[in-house]
Amino acid sequence: MWDASCVDIDDAGGSVGPNCGARHANRERTLAQVMAIDYIGAEELPKLLPPREAVAAIRAALAGGLDPAADPPRSILELPRGKGQLLSMPAASEFGVGVKAISAVPGNTERGLPRIQGVHLVFRPPSLTPVAVVDGAALTTLRTPAVTVAAVLPFLTRPGHRWNSVVFGAGPQGTGHVRTLRDVGVDLAEVTYIVRDPARVDQALVGDDQVVAAENSEAFLRHADLIVCATPAAEPLFDSTQLPDVGVVLAVGSHGPDAREVDSAFAARAQVVVEDPTTALRECGDIVLPVAEGVLSASRLLPMAEVVRGDLELDATQPVLFKGSGMAWQDAVVADAAARNVHRGS
Repeated sequence: MWDASCVDIDDAGGSVGPNCGARHANRERTLAQVMAIDYIGAEELPKLLPPREAVAAIRAALAGGLDPAADPPRSILELPRGKGQLLSMPAASEFGVGVKAISAVPGNTERGLPRIQGVHLVFRPPSLTPVAVVDGAALTTLRTPAVTVAAVLPFLTRPGHRWNSVVFGAGPQGTGHVRTLRDVGVDLAEVTYIVRDPARVDQALVGDDQVVAAENSEAFLRHADLIVCATPAAEPLFDSTQLPDVGVVLAVGSHGPDAREVDSAFAARAQVVVEDPTTALRECGDIVLPVAEGVLSASRLLPMAEVVRGDLELDATQPVLFKGSGMAWQDAVVADAAARNVHRGS
């Protein structure tokens, strides 16, 4: 017998029939299906989306019209008594919808844990059903060099040029940039990692590339025309007068308007590419400080979207500085591309 207390309601508010049990069962099955969220961990992510594909996803999104300026500023919650921060980074475009939630806890080093931990949640339009959770640290490690390389890819892959490279920092970001550069076909003649303590470097990350102490860096800088800065330094890492006249500096490590890895002299003479001028002028000391000193004007900042689309072309006879801060749209694009690859071909 039909239980009158079990009535389904249609969109107009009316009852739609007595098959309550079957309809509820179907709803439960549907809910179970849509809530089957994939977890993409640190080991799985680069297998699902190699660096060259992450670069391609970033470039395709920008070429397709994604506007980095539409990103909302990241939200930062300071925990009481200096115990850490919680950061939220939501982004939504036709190229990816998601939110990254991470914690930054200075005391984690003593606990044997990473200082920064978190996850990125991928939503699938048009229903915005959550479909995947991505390891936050692994996503940052993948997308940061992907964005850097995407911003200046044609400049770095022009025929006949081999790059002598110096990389400040041999952690996941420094080595990740080298891995990404190689994966997209940038011709690296040699790679030298500059670190404070070579004994602490993970040899598995640097492979066969050489590692030298910071106090011995000058000889390598004098013939390096590609510099990667991937450290938390607050002061410039090198004197840019040591560099060749034409070179590329990719700065991604330092964060905050009062911290920088590159001196003002290089910013003053370089073509300066940024993810978004407004964001760079708010968050990036490599930009904020030379602007404040009067050697770099905000009008000279080149949005990477315009460079990627070909609206602006970099001059091969002039040096280039790319400054990245990390933005939510980048996480959303790369995480969405990885999530779509989970079931590809299955």
